Amino acid sequence: MKILLHCCCAPCAIYPVMQLRRQSHELRAFYYNHIHPYTEWQKRRDTLADWAESTQLPLIVDERYELVNFLKNALFRETERCLFCYQDRLEKAARIAHKGKFEAFTTTLLYSKFQQHEKIRELGETLGRRYGVKFYYEDFRTGWKEGIELSKAQAMYRQQYCGCIYSEGERYLGAKKLYG
Repeated sequence: MKILLHCCCAPCAIYPVMQLRRQSHELRAFYYNHIHPYTEWQKRRDTLADWAESTQLPLIVDERYELVNFLKNALFRETERCLFCYQDRLEKAARIAHKGKFEAFTTTLLYSKFQQHEKIRELGETLGRRYGVKFYYEDFRTGWKEGIELSKAQAMYRQQYCGCIYSEGERYLGAKKLYG
């Protein structure tokens, strides 16, 4: 199957790419994120681009940095911001998958044990129906440890928070200090 894989970063892409290739899927990666600050966004993009090139993984990069759009949609809904983030990233991936005549799309968000898998799956399937492209669900968390070990062995840049300004604050300050 020809699959578009939305990627948040290289370390999270390692295991899903390995798994999908084992299943003989044809892959193309897609980078689109709301990462803060811009220098972090760049580090993740560059690390993914270098790794994708080294593994012959074709990569589409959305160069728009849409922090303001993310903040407009997350403001006063901070504890529900992930739903907007999932929706936005998956919708961009579904649109590109439809335009590129992919048979399916999926996301490396399904690799993280910190993400809301059922919400991601629900949104992906809804968007898949809307755009006429199947959402491919697989629980990539089974390779969590393997992906981490491989990313460390490859000396990849590994971020310490999910990506948005709120997750950065939660990582370094804790939710109680951030939200009161």
